[in-house]
Amino acid sequence: MGEIEDGEADNITTDVQGQKCALVCECSAPESVSRKDNLPFLNAVLKNPVCKLYRFPTSDNKWMQIREQMSESILSFHIPKELISLQIKEDLCRNQELKELGELSPHWDNLRKNVLTHCDQMLNMYQDILTELSKETGSSFKSSSSKGEKTLEFVPINLHLQRMHVHSPHLKDALYDVITVGAPAAHFQGFKNGGLRKLLHRFEAERRNTGYQFIYYSPENTAKAKEVLSNINQLQPLIATHADLLLNSASQHSPDSLKNSLKMLSEKTELFVHAFKDQLVRSALLALYTARPGGVLTKPPSPKSGAEESSSQDPPLPMRRQDSIPHHSDYDEEEWDRVWASVGKSLNCIIAMVDKLIERESGGEGGSDSLKDVEKDSSPVDSIITHPKEDWYEQLYPLILALKDCMGEVVNRAKQSLTFVLLQELAYSLPQCLMLTLRRDIVFSQALAGLVCGFIIKLHTSLYDPGFLEQLHTVGLIVQYEGLLSTYSEEIGMLEDMAVGISDLKKVAFKIIEATSNDVLPVITGRREHYVVEVKVPARMFESLPLQIKEGQLLHVYPVLFNVGINEQQTLAERFGDVSLQESINQENFELLKEYCTVFMEKMPPDYISHFQEQNDLKGLLENLHQNIQAKKRKNVEIMWLAATICRKLNGIRFTCCKSAKDRTSMSVTLEQCSILRDEHQLHKDFFIRALDCMRREGCRIENVLKNIKCRKYAFNMLQLMAFPKYYRPPEGTYGKADT
Repeated sequence: MGEIEDGEADNITTDVQGQKCALVCECSAPESVSRKDNLPFLNAVLKNPVCKLYRFPTSDNKWMQIREQMSESILSFHIPKELISLQIKEDLCRNQELKELGELSPHWDNLRKNVLTHCDQMLNMYQDILTELSKETGSSFKSSSSKGEKTLEFVPINLHLQRMHVHSPHLKDALYDVITVGAPAAHFQGFKNGGLRKLLHRFEAERRNTGYQFIYYSPENTAKAKEVLSNINQLQPLIATHADLLLNSASQHSPDSLKNSLKMLSEKTELFVHAFKDQLVRSALLALYTARPGGVLTKPPSPKSGAEESSSQDPPLPMRRQDSIPHHSDYDEEEWDRVWASVGKSLNCIIAMVDKLIERESGGEGGSDSLKDVEKDSSPVDSIITHPKEDWYEQLYPLILALKDCMGEVVNRAKQSLTFVLLQELAYSLPQCLMLTLRRDIVFSQALAGLVCGFIIKLHTSLYDPGFLEQLHTVGLIVQYEGLLSTYSEEIGMLEDMAVGISDLKKVAFKIIEATSNDVLPVITGRREHYVVEVKVPARMFESLPLQIKEGQLLHVYPVLFNVGINEQQTLAERFGDVSLQESINQENFELLKEYCTVFMEKMPPDYISHFQEQNDLKGLLENLHQNIQAKKRKNVEIMWLAATICRKLNGIRFTCCKSAKDRTSMSVTLEQCSILRDEHQLHKDFFIRALDCMRREGCRIENVLKNIKCRKYAFNMLQLMAFPKYYRPPEGTYGKADT
């Protein structure tokens, strides 16, 4: 190899007259190359590295040096524990809101009791899982043999960073990262009835056609109800705090402080008022009214058809979407508008009063135009000037009190009505609804752990790249998942789980904050519909970030999944089964990738785009990918290579997944590494197969197999090997039948 870093290497073998490897050595001092990796920080996240060193000849008879490293991450357990804690908190809040729904008619009250019983049981299950995970102190790896363990359901399978660092005459210090992880799937739950994609579709279709005893709200409306409830819970205490700060500024007789406090109060109150503009709240209020004792409609609420109302003589019909409020003789439809608008009016009164006080203080004549919104004040102007501290506070206090009272009334009504919307989803199918939520949480937790790991590593290896940082806050990052699952038997269900779990990552945003202690592990906030992951970086690194990121701008990711089954089960699916699931997933995600590329080209600075286009034929790659997806060719691994290439050129985060990230994944990542050496670093053409066999026989991936199943054999039999595409077969002597 020339020289060995730190002199710490052993098990060296050389390629003489066609031996196995050009040169491979096992290094006990990983990461001693590349000083840009921010090692102290990454070492807090990455654990138990395995490192291999190689030297291969280039096409011009020079030498390239390659460092291959594979590391576990403590985020495998940290992220699920953070997530489950949030979900427990969210479910406790929901259960409490159901209990505070108020008096209901016997039918709805019995439903509520049944829902609460099941919700409490599910909550206990989450708490038990968290308790068990909390015992796993210091753990950073879940083996493939543990994928069916109930207590580890939320933990990703075999999560690792696979890194290749290349030092070649043509391109110094090039770094290539791939996160390898088992496909996010609910293995303990099983796949007898399919995975999430099928289960959610079936559940929604059945719920849409439910009988009259339930009210149907679309998934969009249910999600909207959760969003508004979350906004209420966040904004109400903020508004109360800013209102108190306004009074404090008034008591200090500080005009500048008063203006600033008013600005913050106005912004939060306007957000609060805007949250209730949705028709859903009005619809839910009427639905809840009919569920109160004595508040029975002759027909359940349903959308209007044109300008005509449904006749009261019509027989009861199934509930449909709540797009409008039907007439009810005892229900005052305008009452909610009056209550809701009172918050805005109260804010206008406060604004006008502050304008008046500040204008009088500055010696102006009369009040501002906004005084028209305020009831006439009998307090003499002289008293304001004579006793400024007491009078400013006294003038504003009743207005602040009125705002809080109005806000409290709105919150009480809106919370109850929107909680009633959530009751419909839960009451329709117990415990199926809760089990679907559990399954989705499990799959999402596995996917999120991998994503956070990939994001942190990408951030810290690109921290001093201005183009990357510009892209991060301007466009966001593409996250490309390579799936190797077949569309046959149980793996169909795994792929259906994986597709939903990866799609759900769109609900995740990142925020970078300055680390104030030695604890640099990420923190998650939010709820099921929207999570924010706070990533901590040391002060020195934080100061070098763009202003937008330092000010807390949310950073978004755009996950895409491309799947190509490569094993013998995929052969059966292609000849005798159905590959439409794979085709649909690839087509849908191509559209998402193309959309991201469009935004990337539109939003990035012109000089950056000009340089980018000179270096990359993004349009050509996209067209080629689209053609390959449309071609419907059997085991078309070209789709994988093109998607991975596009991801790397777009500074994205790369993932490779199969059932357990052990065997098929190892074939794929080693092929990708050698292809990069050939295409980007001029690996000698006669050494491509040798390098490939070397990495598979002696490299990090065979160590991955060993740590998973205590055996240095890839779990392939001869039938599987015959079904594999070219270059996906391991070298002789490295495979044998085993549980995959």
